[in-house]
Amino acid sequence: MENSLRAIPARYHRTHHAFAVFTACATLVVITAGALVTSNDAGLSVPDWPTSFGYLVKIPRFVGGVRYEWSHRMVAGTLVTLTLAIAIWTLLVERRRWLRWLAVGAFCTVIAQAILGGLTVLLFQPPAVSTAHATVAQTFFCIAVAIALFTGRKWVEEQPSIEFDSRRPRLVTLTLLSIFVLYVQLILGGMFRHHGMSWWPHVLNAVTVSFVLAWTAVRAVSAHSNIEAVRRPAIVMLSLLITQLCLGFTAFLTRVAWGRNAQQPELPMVAATVAHVAVGALLLATTVVLAIQVWRHVPVAFEERVPQAQRNASAA
Repeated sequence: MENSLRAIPARYHRTHHAFAVFTACATLVVITAGALVTSNDAGLSVPDWPTSFGYLVKIPRFVGGVRYEWSHRMVAGTLVTLTLAIAIWTLLVERRRWLRWLAVGAFCTVIAQAILGGLTVLLFQPPAVSTAHATVAQTFFCIAVAIALFTGRKWVEEQPSIEFDSRRPRLVTLTLLSIFVLYVQLILGGMFRHHGMSWWPHVLNAVTVSFVLAWTAVRAVSAHSNIEAVRRPAIVMLSLLITQLCLGFTAFLTRVAWGRNAQQPELPMVAATVAHVAVGALLLATTVVLAIQVWRHVPVAFEERVPQAQRNASAA
């Protein structure tokens, strides 16, 4: 694999990486725009799909909730185009087969996301479909961030610093558990925002999320602080977790405690909820990056399972 990577011109790596980073940033913009739609109760402001009031591009009434819904559709359409371009580019030039498949998977995911968005409108926002729409959006964001990571110069050129993990539970297990509890939290939050369930399961699971992510971050930093690729995302993950808890508390106050009887969404409620969704997406993507780096730099010490006598015999 290393020889095939060296055959790729350096300028391709730089351009590919920059394009991948731009796509990941655009995905976060789309997620934020979607949160603005939901927080402003603007989901059905444009009643048809894939057209908008019968037009593909033109919008005859750019007022009220239409501004949020139509803008969300436009940035989402731009993201589909970006993903198609990066998928074709990767297929034509990239030597790593698994990365080509990941690029194809990214395009399939963004198409699924668009279809779920359309079904949300056509079926009048059923909570399950709307939650799936939000979940797939953040899944695509994680894939886009992973592609940006894999096309970066460090990933291509650096020699990984290997430290075998013999502690239990394994750090890679903790990172995967962190991703799992975050997905559960994402689904519970989506169901609450789309009026599919009460707020308390989302708040209750936040305790589990906080414990698991804090455990994972502390383990990563304390046991492998000399590996920058592991230490940095662990610190960022812990910082985002603290920020997310503060934003979650603010969103709860403005939406549930103070804004329950509001005639329409107020600015503090909208701002807190949108920030909560955006930071949640960043937290999930950072946890995925940490899991990838742990898999690369801190593999499980399988040799610890070999009996001591056999290892001594092999050494002799």
